[in-house]
Amino acid sequence: MISPQQMQSLPQEAFDWYDEYAHGLIDRRTFMNRLTSIATSTLSVSMICAALLPQYEAAEQVSFNDPDIIAHYLKYPSPKGHGEGRGYFVCPREQKKGLSPVLVIHENRGLNPYIKDVARRLAKAGFMAFAPDALHSLGGYPGNDDQGREMQRSLDRSKIEQDFIAAALFLKNHAQSNQKLGAVGFCFGGYIVNMLAATLGEQLQAGVPFYGTPATEEIRKNIKAPLILQFAELDQRVNQSWNQYEKDLKEHQVSYKAYTYEGAHHGFHNDSTARYHQGHAELAWKRTLEHFRKNLI
Repeated sequence: MISPQQMQSLPQEAFDWYDEYAHGLIDRRTFMNRLTSIATSTLSVSMICAALLPQYEAAEQVSFNDPDIIAHYLKYPSPKGHGEGRGYFVCPREQKKGLSPVLVIHENRGLNPYIKDVARRLAKAGFMAFAPDALHSLGGYPGNDDQGREMQRSLDRSKIEQDFIAAALFLKNHAQSNQKLGAVGFCFGGYIVNMLAATLGEQLQAGVPFYGTPATEEIRKNIKAPLILQFAELDQRVNQSWNQYEKDLKEHQVSYKAYTYEGAHHGFHNDSTARYHQGHAELAWKRTLEHFRKNLI
């Protein structure tokens, strides 16, 4: 197992290579070959790889057996997407109407255990959370991220977007909803939050994209929801789109706050990988909950 000191000694290139691998810019063989170049007698490729790749079983913060929440799966219609969607629905155990709904949007690999845990954290905080699985039409998240990425890449991107639009409206109009709507997403999910803000307009009341790229420029004028945008300082791939996006938000008088977390890697909120930064993740999550409480309750 890699020690904290060894983790700190890993060059930035290792994290950059993992980001390229995770987003399909390089294949697994290339990723592993590159790791070989930084391996040492005390820090093997397998140790580095184990540190960078998700360890979901060790990262759960809220158990599905938590007595304060109820979790199950729901299907919803998506006529402009893949026909039908399915997601993980979690709410406080005390059943009541008027709950504040938050859509939770996964990365580019389907509904993995980390995202389900995020949904449970929201329910634990009093929200009604719904986390759709973009891979439902292919049988759902397969249990490993490599296959999940391949499956998600095989799907029509526009249909995936329509599935999330349908999920957002399904959640907003749920019988227990207070008819408001928030959305939080990570990486690809961060992009989807930005896309939903630009597509749904006034139907979205609050958005929190974590290290997500913006929606296409021509629809950014439709954004009405106040946004909290969470960025990692070392995430060059995503951050290069921010300057223009910020100009557009200002031009269209969107209420927003953007936070860049010093020394953080892309994925710093995901507590199942070595990119996780506890201090930054906890602060970003605190800001997320405050934003939702302010705008959805």
